[in-house]
Amino acid sequence: MEERNFTKVKEFILSGFTADLQLQRVLFFIFLIIYVFSLLGNITLISLICADSRLHTPMYFFIGNLSFVDLWYSSVYAPKILIICISEVKSISFAGCLAQFFFSAVLAFDESYLLAAMAYDHYVAIANPLLYSWTMSPRLCASLVAASYFGGFLNSTIITSKTFTLSFCGSNVIDDFFCDLPPLVKLACDVQESYQAVLYFILASNIITPTVLILASYLFIIAAILNIHSTQGRLKAFSTCGSHLTAVTLYYGSILFIYSRPSTSYALERDKVVSVFYNVVIPMLNPLIYSLRNKDVNDALKKMLDRTKVF
Repeated sequence: MEERNFTKVKEFILSGFTADLQLQRVLFFIFLIIYVFSLLGNITLISLICADSRLHTPMYFFIGNLSFVDLWYSSVYAPKILIICISEVKSISFAGCLAQFFFSAVLAFDESYLLAAMAYDHYVAIANPLLYSWTMSPRLCASLVAASYFGGFLNSTIITSKTFTLSFCGSNVIDDFFCDLPPLVKLACDVQESYQAVLYFILASNIITPTVLILASYLFIIAAILNIHSTQGRLKAFSTCGSHLTAVTLYYGSILFIYSRPSTSYALERDKVVSVFYNVVIPMLNPLIYSLRNKDVNDALKKMLDRTKVF
């Protein structure tokens, strides 16, 4: 039997987008602005939801948790991306890569579950408005959020342990900004069928399943809206779902684009742009999506700014 010698990888090199120093500086300022807006937007939205009693409802409870996840989601990636853009040192230790991969997977799975729970929340609000407060009880909401966090932690532990027990040989250069699954698997020498089976099961159960639940919720939502006789009532019901539907489309659209295709169709440069979008840009967009057209959030923001002016 042929023996294969594998050199244990102690670090990875993150190449980013380009080696052009001038372009790297431009990218640094772009990512810095995105990260600052992401922090400000999510912290502001969480603060508003905690401070204003009018926002103490199941819908805003889920939005607040989504902002909490997005706050940490962007923080897993953005600082390292900024360092890569301005520093000659583009390496990340094996342990650092593992930690980045683990926490990003936890938060990605959390976001998937939360978006599914929010779809169910919207369905209950539209289909059974009189029983909404009773159905979406604080206990149920807390249970759904707790299950999201636990599920994210459990599945991330499985996929991280399986991925980082692979043998990495040859080049240790990750042609990306961060330790993502597709480029890591491409560097592995011993990707076995058992690993691929676990990988497909985890991705299917944690991406496709929430997607199906969201689609099912929206089918029931559409059926409920069609039973509303007044045009104004239908428009109000549609507007209730508008922000969530936008967030779902952006997040799941980019996720499915990356992970639902066979590895043979993996195009590095194209997929790098998409992965940066859902890992860095979407956490900045979500607070804007849930606040720009939301009267309750805008009123709470004005109230907070008025209080600030007094002092």
